[in-house]
Amino acid sequence: MKTPPPPNNPPENTPDTSPAPQPDPAPQAQSSPAPQTTPDQPLDIAGIGIGPFNLSLAALAHGIPGLRTACYDQNHTFRWHAGLLIDGTTLQVPFLADLVTLADPTSPWSFLNYLKSRERLYPFYFAERFHIQRAEYDAYCRWVSQHLPGLHFGHQIDAIRWNPERSLFEVDFTQLDSDGEAEALGRTYTRNLVLGVGTAPHVPDPLRPLVDAPAVPVIHSADYLDHRERILAAEHITVIGSGQSGAEVFLDLLRNRPAGREKLHWLARTPAFAPMEYSKLGLEQFTPDYTRYFHALPEAVRNQLLPQQWQLHKGIATETLADIHDELYRRSLHGGWPDTVLTPGVFVRTAGRVGTTRVELHLEHAQQGTRSRITTDAVILATGYRERPVDTLLAALDPYIRRDHSERPRIDENHRLVLDPLVRGAIHVQNAERHTHGVGTPDLGLAAWRSATILNSITGKAAYPLPERTAFTTFGLEPRPQPRPRSTGSEDRRTIPRQLPVH
Repeated sequence: MKTPPPPNNPPENTPDTSPAPQPDPAPQAQSSPAPQTTPDQPLDIAGIGIGPFNLSLAALAHGIPGLRTACYDQNHTFRWHAGLLIDGTTLQVPFLADLVTLADPTSPWSFLNYLKSRERLYPFYFAERFHIQRAEYDAYCRWVSQHLPGLHFGHQIDAIRWNPERSLFEVDFTQLDSDGEAEALGRTYTRNLVLGVGTAPHVPDPLRPLVDAPAVPVIHSADYLDHRERILAAEHITVIGSGQSGAEVFLDLLRNRPAGREKLHWLARTPAFAPMEYSKLGLEQFTPDYTRYFHALPEAVRNQLLPQQWQLHKGIATETLADIHDELYRRSLHGGWPDTVLTPGVFVRTAGRVGTTRVELHLEHAQQGTRSRITTDAVILATGYRERPVDTLLAALDPYIRRDHSERPRIDENHRLVLDPLVRGAIHVQNAERHTHGVGTPDLGLAAWRSATILNSITGKAAYPLPERTAFTTFGLEPRPQPRPRSTGSEDRRTIPRQLPVH
């Protein structure tokens, strides 16, 4: 297995023969100057955003000789859900769902090669961990972002245009200094774009006015660790949200509150604190086979199906539910119940401040139709994420973008925006196509496959051969031509095809 090249390589992806880097116990992401491009020497791919998905793309692109690739991000370092790297929390996908392995197990950018470079391969072998800790996944991605060439942090993308005379995209950017101030302006020319701008924390409308109130901590779970000590010091704490993040935050608070004086509320809109679908066949809905099946469904069917699949990605790991129950049970061993309230099926109608240091939440129970209110000293919103809008970024390209009946961009099976034929370049998207590709869109387990699909589409060849079949489940029926009715003589005999019952 090859070892990754050291930093400070040229930004273009060219074959690398440099010696392996020495392990760095505390890698820091390096920002390199933007590559010099001209209309005569454009990039083949410009990636906008450097999260796990575009980092996967860049890592796999590095294995294609002669492909000129660069990725840009306005942040100065790689960060992956830093506010939720709670001690002991693990990924909900196996370590094989790293940046490259499911497309290229021999890649030098694999998680196993990361362990090898840190001389931790044998400890990992004996640890027998299939699901690694979140903090370790973050450290792995930072290791890749430090050593992989062609990544340009501290670069804010200002505008993207299509130049029909040159048949190129023009990307204007501002290079930022360490304080986030403009340092220099630049322009990149590229044949293709890949948007990986990620998602943003979602704050429900009733709570939006409270988030910026400095006296009362009302924060999104994405910022939990930054405010953890202040929240733990509050008299009463409320967690809102039924997914994995809400469960992990509630468990961390519970473990660090005094027994009998926990004063914790956990509220959720879902009808139950339900486990995530994690059966073997159920997980096959996170395979390329299901993604292709979902994409081929009519738009109206996709729209109807998505909300029904909430337990595939908004449920809670059974281990986390067990840990919460174990902690609550332990606190009841000597009689009495923990001072906690766990209520599903509830949504917040309105909210407001009480004095200067408290918040009042007005609640409604969906099934009972009853209403109530609670007063609390801190609120953590584990209310999920929404795709970041790219309309401003792509404003100059809007006339070229084809949209569906809901005015969302149409996206083809190769994760490519459907554009006017006048635009000869391609714009691919990562984690912005849930409406066309289904619940697996944000799943790390499909990252390498999607990156390989995009690279195969851009290069026009099977740079990364992908499997034709990935699931035991057959999604849907293949339409077969019906036999034509036959008649014999004067009799009108019609052949009725035999049909098995459909369950």
